[in-house]
Amino acid sequence: MLVHVVKSKIHRVKVTGADLNYIGSITIDEDLMDAANLVQGEKIQIVNNNNGERLETYAIPGPRNSGEITLNGAAARKVAPGDVLILISYAMMDIEDAKTFKPSLVFPNEENNLLN
Repeated sequence: MLVHVVKSKIHRVKVTGADLNYIGSITIDEDLMDAANLVQGEKIQIVNNNNGERLETYAIPGPRNSGEITLNGAAARKVAPGDVLILISYAMMDIEDAKTFKPSLVFPNEENNLLN
């Protein structure tokens, strides 16, 4: 049996931009992506702590050490700069592997989205 488990989580980052005219996705500082073990194109669940919105899109890397968190395309309508988000990705794995799996959890500086 396969189960879905949390693979990666970036906890409490602030939206730095919203670009309605981009084709889609979320741009994430590449340092945060590396720390959370996320890859370009990976499906991401976005939870907006400010308005309760939940949506899914895919990750694209932004400039390193920039703190960038930009929602692109239609998702830009679901956030405002300064909103606090939780970014989550999931993996499917065998239930026995899931019992010992340790997700990559990242808690960046809430003021600038950078790793301390």
